[in-house]
This record gives sequence, structure tokens and C-alpha cells, in this order.
Amino acid sequence: MNQPARPKKAWRGASALALILFIAASSPSARAQQPPQTTQTAQTTQTTQTTPASVARTQYTLTLKLDFDARTYTGTQRVRWTNRDDRPTSVLYFHLYPNLRETGGTPTTRAETFDSARLGRPNSSDAATTPAANANNTTPEPDEPHLEVTEVRAVASSQPLIFSVDEQGTSLRVQTREPVAAGALVEIELKFKGSVPEIDPDETSLPAHVIQQVGAALRESREVRRARDINFVSRGVMLLGAPFPLLAVRDGGGEWQRKVEPTVGDMIHAETADYRVSVETRREVAVYTSGDESATTASDAVVRLFTGENLRNFALVAGRTLRAAEREVSGLKVRSVFTAERETIGRRALAVAAEAARVFTARFGALPVKTVSVTEAPLVAGVGSAEFAGLGVIASAFYVDFDSPAMRHLPEIVREQRASVEDSLEFTVAHVIAHEWWGMTVGSDPARAPFLDEALAHWSALLYYKEVRGEERARLAQDDQLRGVYQVYRTFGGEDMPAERAARDYRNSFQYAAIVAGKGALMFDALRRLMGDERFFAALRSYYQTNRLEIAEEDDLRAAFLAEAPPEQRRALTRAFNRWLSEKRGDEDIAPPNPELAAALGLPSDGANAKDRNAFSRLGRFFWRQMTRIR
Repeated sequence: MNQPARPKKAWRGASALALILFIAASSPSARAQQPPQTTQTAQTTQTTQTTPASVARTQYTLTLKLDFDARTYTGTQRVRWTNRDDRPTSVLYFHLYPNLRETGGTPTTRAETFDSARLGRPNSSDAATTPAANANNTTPEPDEPHLEVTEVRAVASSQPLIFSVDEQGTSLRVQTREPVAAGALVEIELKFKGSVPEIDPDETSLPAHVIQQVGAALRESREVRRARDINFVSRGVMLLGAPFPLLAVRDGGGEWQRKVEPTVGDMIHAETADYRVSVETRREVAVYTSGDESATTASDAVVRLFTGENLRNFALVAGRTLRAAEREVSGLKVRSVFTAERETIGRRALAVAAEAARVFTARFGALPVKTVSVTEAPLVAGVGSAEFAGLGVIASAFYVDFDSPAMRHLPEIVREQRASVEDSLEFTVAHVIAHEWWGMTVGSDPARAPFLDEALAHWSALLYYKEVRGEERARLAQDDQLRGVYQVYRTFGGEDMPAERAARDYRNSFQYAAIVAGKGALMFDALRRLMGDERFFAALRSYYQTNRLEIAEEDDLRAAFLAEAPPEQRRALTRAFNRWLSEKRGDEDIAPPNPELAAALGLPSDGANAKDRNAFSRLGRFFWRQMTRIR
């Protein structure tokens, strides 16, 4: 994903543009009017009976009616939940992710526009920098998605249940009629309705992605994910990343993790569950989801039934021009979804996804799902990819066919970056496939420990290069995607940081990519050299199998590696973990600031923060003049 120009090259304008393209494609993958605090009754049928451990997994049964053209949907969901704690509970919490908003101040977002006369200064008319709406405003914001729960009932008795929504609109509290004992189950029914915004196509273009990343490098303002990043319609494609209430996670002490906080990292955090989802749409609208399509009923509308087991969430992509190609690999169906005009690149993405799935299955173990898909979608600038269970989404802006007639209208500086853009897309496809192992099968908290899935997915993409493309291409990918990103980040004045911090501690996608994904991934390369291939891959397989369908923590990862190391190596292994995750040794272990780039921009050669940003502004104006030609 993050792919700067190779550090040893001369820092000419084209090379610098390649850097920005790489970083834009690799920015972290993925946060309405909020409903007022409400207390009312709802339809819920409650059953409390002991459930065998083999069927204790949560079950969602959803019916969605999708009005594609109106950008709205209604739904009913039944949730069958087992209390796996050793204490009874009378409350269930759900997250309403479409209602997540920025809070406090006016942080920089990826939807910003820039003054063409002075790149790096947000345009004063940019609506994206407007403070979040008042949580008590009952009118949905047109530029944000919205999810409203209208009823909750117990399934067994059909009696309404009391429910309320917090003042931010992101947490739904459901009160059961009687305590749910340890090992017992409860089944409730919720009704809801939602809407998504239409994103301006200009926000999803390649120039917008480039400009966003230039801005992240030039400024130090804070950037966070928005709910509209994964719930929207644009360019005839709809993405619903979290369209329904999703049960919150309970920690080891049985406490519900109720808080949802917008950060630069991914927002969705959930336990694994089984899904049975029917989607009703107009006949001409194609739908692809996290699950497998098992039945279709056609009349005036089309109702498609999708099922999936062991899924950590459930997302869908829909559109009139969507189509798919697929392959069978190691017992796994691998699918690429694309719009008609991007079929050539979509099929290339399928080839990469299939090879990545083959490598990861052999090295880590089989997935507990039947199908994994990679799809393009017009993600907003700054979001290069977004990962869901069984469905990885990559920004359409990077599905560039350099052999197409349309390319002759692009500036030469863009056409010269063919190898860079194509390599970046290849790396990103492998990365989103790797997330099905790290983040979806082995779960982790993206807010508290983002490196657990991001770093492993990034390193796994490097593994794909080594085993499919060979040692030399793997070395170049490591220099471009990992070492180079960190080095450019430091040259631009970014501060080295520990890689194990919470997502809220990282200011923007540039910093997140350099530290969490890049520095974190290179740690695994160091561990492999220290332990040797046999012990290293044994440790990874053990970590995968032990934490499969669970939520892992940093201690689980360390324990898996220490268990495979001989006694005389364990102290060195512990030091390696601490050095890469907790300390600030990036300049020694990865690369110091690049003096050639620093000299070209008039920056301090030691990577210190520059008070005078005029050099950055000059660089920004150069990119602006070049990129405004692209439509």
C-alpha cells in the first residue's frame, strides 16, 4: 500500500509524485445526523436457555430492502446471542457505526479541498472542516450516513424491550426483561432504517488522493476516519460497510466496550458471528457481500440471500455496472469485483488475489470462510483501502489501465509512473487479502492495538512478493512500501514513535502508514532473520490457530513467538519486540532522513520539524499544477 519513490533515486519531480501516489494508495483502510437520546419500547423476544458451546456463536438474520436510487434502506434483524461470561447480564450493547462523528474542534479530514494558489492551506469554503453537528439535532446530515433503530422486541414473547441511544448516537443499549444467565441465550429483533450520502466524484479521483497525501505531509493537523468513508454512494457504486446495529465486544472481565472513537485507523470491532442476510433491490442492481449467495427470488424486485459463517462483520457493495470474475484456490473461492470500464485491471487484481490466497493458506493455515472478494469502489481521498470480513475494498482511483486510450489525455508526469502505480495496486491487493487472516479470522482491537493486524497484513504482502515475484522484487517492494515510507516521513519532519500505541495517538494517515504499518511490518522481517524460517513460521501458524475466531492481544503474539524460540534465544527475542514496538530506533533500524530530498526542499537534513514550510508549499504548488489536468 504505502509506496514512495525508491530512496536511492534522485529526488526529481516525477519521483516525488511517485512517492505521493504510493502513500495515497496505502493510507489506512477504515468512521448523520445522530439520533437523540431515546428511551422507548421495542420488539424483542427473549429466550433464556442453556446453549452448547458448539452453537454459542452469535447469529444474525437480516432482511434489507435497498432503495439504490434514493440511497436509503430499511431492515429487520434478529440477533441470537449467548452469554459466554460467567456472570448474568441484563443489558446488550450495539454499535451504530454510521452515526460516528468527529468530536471536539475542526480536525482536518480527507475530504478537504485546497487553494490552488497556495496548496497546503484548506479552502475556507470546504464543508469537510465544519464541526460535527449537534448530537441532539434530529435531522440527518446530508453529507453523512445515518442509522436509526425504530423498534426492539424479544422474539420468544414478542414483547417490546426498552432501549436507548447515547448522546453521540453511536451506542444502542437494550434492556432484557430478565437477566441472561451464564451460558444462556437471548434472541431479540430490531427494526431500523438508514441512509447514505452521495459523494462528489471529485473527492474520489486520483488527483484528490494525491492532494490529500500532499496535505498530510505538508501539515501536522489531525485526520480521522469518517462514517461516510465506508457508507456512501458515488460514481454509481454503493458501499455499505456497517449498515446495521452490530453487537459490541465484551472484554475479559465481561464489560461491554461501549465507546466508539473516531481515529485515523479502522473503526469496526466485533466478535465473529454467523450471518443470513436477504437483500431486496431493483432487478438491474448487482450486489456482492461478505457472504455467499445461496438463493435468488425474482419478481418486480430481486431478493438475494447471502449466508456466511465465522464473519466478524458483514458489508456489501452494489451497482448497476458491477461484475465479477473468480477462481478456486486451495479450496477457497477468490473473487474480484469491478465496474465494466475497469474490467482489465479487475482481472489483474484477481490474479494477484488468487496467488496471495494460495501463499497465505500454505503458510498460515486455511480460512474459516468459503469466499474472499476484492472489489474496487470510489473511496474518498485518503482512504486507499477498507477491509471487511470476506470483502476487501480498494479505491477505484488506483485501478488505472495505462494501455487504455484515455491515458493519452493524462499528463506525462502521471504516465511515467506506470510501474509505481501498478506495483502499489498489487501490494494493496495482497494486503487486503492478508487482512482475512489478520484482523478478520484472528481478531484484534483496531483502536487499542492497530499494529496487530496492520503490521502483519503489510508484512504478509511482502511475503507474497517474495514467494510469487522472487527475492529481487520482494527487496524492491520492501524498499518502496516499507523502508521508503518511513524514510520520507522522517525527512518531512515526522517524529519516530513506538508502533504499539493506540490508534488515537497517530495524527494522520502518513504517520500511521510509516509507524504502524511500515515500522511494525519490518519488525516481523527482523524476527524472521533472528529465528530462522522454520521457527518463525511455526510461531505464526501457532498464533493463527490459537487465536482463530478470537480477539488477540499483543501478549498473545509475543507468547506464540517465545514458545517457538529455544531458551537461549528468548531474551534476544524479547529485546527485538521491545526495540521495534516500544522504542524509537527507526532511524537506526530502517533508514535515517534522506539528505538529498531534504536538500531539494530546503529542509533540515536531520529530519527535524521545519518551522518554515515554504519549501513544502513550493512542492505542493508543483503537484497542484500537474494534477489539475486530470479529470
